[in-house]
Amino acid sequence: MSESQRSIDLEVVVDGTPEEVWQAIATGPGISSWYVPHVVEEREGGAALASFGEAPEMQIPGRVAAWDPPRRIVFDGGEDAGGLAFEWLVEARDSGTCVVRLVNSGFGDGNEWDEQYDAMTEGWKLFLFNLELHCRHFAGQSATAMLPMGGTPLPQADAWTKLCADLGIPEAPAVGDRVEASAGDGLGLAGTVVRAKPNAIALILDAPAPGTAFLAVESGGDGCGASIWSYLYGPDAGAIVDRDRPRWQAWLGNFAGA
Repeated sequence: MSESQRSIDLEVVVDGTPEEVWQAIATGPGISSWYVPHVVEEREGGAALASFGEAPEMQIPGRVAAWDPPRRIVFDGGEDAGGLAFEWLVEARDSGTCVVRLVNSGFGDGNEWDEQYDAMTEGWKLFLFNLELHCRHFAGQSATAMLPMGGTPLPQADAWTKLCADLGIPEAPAVGDRVEASAGDGLGLAGTVVRAKPNAIALILDAPAPGTAFLAVESGGDGCGASIWSYLYGPDAGAIVDRDRPRWQAWLGNFAGA
């Protein structure tokens, strides 16, 4: 299969009008509320920047290659960059909902591409679910993301067991259960389970602020990655993230090294 033919093609149904959904998928505050922090110059040819972490190499520049509100936006790496492109399409449905379609193209062949393709497919499924939660529960609001991660040499199942035990939560909660995760010294989160899969759960949070959260252990390379990601809303969200982000990152570092 050629690079031009290989792509990830996913859809999700979300609440809202096309104009409301456009704000969630085509603006910096909107994208930052369910994906990773973004800055977007809202015009065709405008600059975009995605922040996957604090290090300089984690700041990924891009371009708005197409801008057709509220129906279609395309992000890519720039005119001469090649690489991956991300096309978002919005189509209105009945009952105040829209279908959001993502076409992530530009993948090549070979094992190195296969790993990236598979990882990004699973990643997009998670983020599209968070987009669905954002549009259903927090439409028109902006979240502050907190995305700490840590690596561990433990096998995936063992790492998940340890993560849950250290946080004091069940390994396999049911949808609808309320869980309270505590890392000690007042650091924690609590909410209702809205999705439960092996080695991963998703929550609608009520503490430390309203929002969404994803706890997961993913296999990759010689070990696993553990993540405790949250997207917080409300007037105190920024201050809470500033306070808790380094604490969660340090806690995951200790977890990974234990």
